[in-house]
Amino acid sequence: MNNIDLKVTDSKHITGSSETEGRYSSKEKEKIASAAKEFESLMTSMMMKDMQKTTTGGMFGDESYGGDVLDTMFESEMSKFMTKSKSLGIAQMLYKKLTGEDLPIMPAETLPVTKYKGSSSLNTDTDSSDLPKVTPSSEALKRIDKYDDIINNASEEYGVDANLIKSVIMAESAGNPKAVSSAKAKGLMQLIDSTASSMGVKNVFDPKENIYGGTKYLSDLLRQYNGNVKLALAGYNAGPKNVDKYNGVPPFTETKNYITRVVGYLKHFES
Repeated sequence: MNNIDLKVTDSKHITGSSETEGRYSSKEKEKIASAAKEFESLMTSMMMKDMQKTTTGGMFGDESYGGDVLDTMFESEMSKFMTKSKSLGIAQMLYKKLTGEDLPIMPAETLPVTKYKGSSSLNTDTDSSDLPKVTPSSEALKRIDKYDDIINNASEEYGVDANLIKSVIMAESAGNPKAVSSAKAKGLMQLIDSTASSMGVKNVFDPKENIYGGTKYLSDLLRQYNGNVKLALAGYNAGPKNVDKYNGVPPFTETKNYITRVVGYLKHFES
């Protein structure tokens, strides 16, 4: 076979750097880097979830204490680790394609957190417009108002809408930091001991620790279900294994009523 000589007439199509380097400002490049990292994290999380389905009873087994929480945490932490190590190279490829440069190393604390803003993220097959707005009692509102600063800080920290956090607190404890359920769920966001421990909560009756722990768990569930608020709430109430088992909101009356209450409170806080 004869050698074929290739004549390059326009080198910019080979290097791609001279045009792309000046196309974006530093701020825009930061946004592109964050979006690329977020996309890779999402893809990794989906891969991890697929791997989990092939393992009977999840990574920690059906009978493990707190297995639902541990499975969720495992997926989240592994996807973050794999993204930071750039093992898939998706973020690098996207960033290079758009800017012509290598993806800058981002410290862990600057990795993006997807924000889910209230009912705009209720992207379920069932329309939530038919769910009624629920007005909390004035006493419960006064109790929750005391924790506005903590709620807003937790919202910023974990990327969960403050109104959604308030709605979960209202449905779980009506703002009572000392509440204990028959299932031994405790505090404002009604954390069971295994969930509290997994989220780093040492004192479930401390309002700040409880709200931060509950919000972190809610954030993990939102990430696991790609921002689907109804599925995240179903996971919060019935456990993510039941959501995965029924491929949607479990057919439990308690869980359905819980979602209706939380969404109803959310509509109140957003109005």
